Amino acid sequence: MPTEPLSGVYDITVMEGTDRRLRAYLFDGETPTLVDTGLEATTDRLFSGLDDLGVEPERAVVTHGDGDHVGGLPAVVDRFDPEVFVPEQTDLSGVDGVEERNVTRYGDQDEVGPFEAVHVPGHEPDNHALVDVDRGVVVAGDAVSGADQRGLPEGYLILPPAVFSDDLNEAEENLERLLAFEFDAVLVFHGSSVLEGGKEKLDRFVNFPGKPS
Repeated sequence: MPTEPLSGVYDITVMEGTDRRLRAYLFDGETPTLVDTGLEATTDRLFSGLDDLGVEPERAVVTHGDGDHVGGLPAVVDRFDPEVFVPEQTDLSGVDGVEERNVTRYGDQDEVGPFEAVHVPGHEPDNHALVDVDRGVVVAGDAVSGADQRGLPEGYLILPPAVFSDDLNEAEENLERLLAFEFDAVLVFHGSSVLEGGKEKLDRFVNFPGKPS
C-alpha cells in the first residue's frame, strides 16, 4: 500500500526486506508524474500501488540508468504511454520496449515537469537529482541513501555503498550542488527518506567539522 510522506507525493515501495528496500515515487497533480520505475521483476507491485492510488502517470522521469530504477520502464510505457524523460547520458540500448524517438532527454538545470534537474554524478555518471522548488523537495536519485540502509538511525543521509558506485569522491563533491537550493525533504530510493531538516542535515554531512577548505 502506498504511503503519502508529503502532501501529494506518494511512496510506492516495490521491495522491502532485511537486506534491501526499493521504491518509486508518484507526484500527483495536473500531470501525475512517476519518478523511477523499480526493477522489471517488481512491476506488479508498482502497478498494484498505482492502482491503489487510482492514478495513471502521464509523465515518467528516470533519474539514472541502473536496473532498479529503469527496469520497470518498458512495462510502464506499455500500460500508460506516458511522456518519458531520461538523462542525456543514460544508455537505453539494453532497455527493450522503449524507443529512443519516444524519449525526451534532459540534462543539468533542465526543467522536467515540476522539477529542476541537477546532475550529481559519482554513484553513476548519469545520476540526476530532481528538485521540486515549490514543494521544497529533492528527489535524490542515488546521490544519497537513507542512513538506515547501513544499519544507522533513520532520519539521516549517507553516500550509497562504494561497491555499487562509480566514484564516491565525486559523488560526495557533487552533493554541494544540491545545497544551492532551498528544501526541507530529501526523498531517497534506498533506506528511509528525510522529511524534515533535509538541507541542514545534508549540509552537515557534506561540510563536516574539520573538512579541509
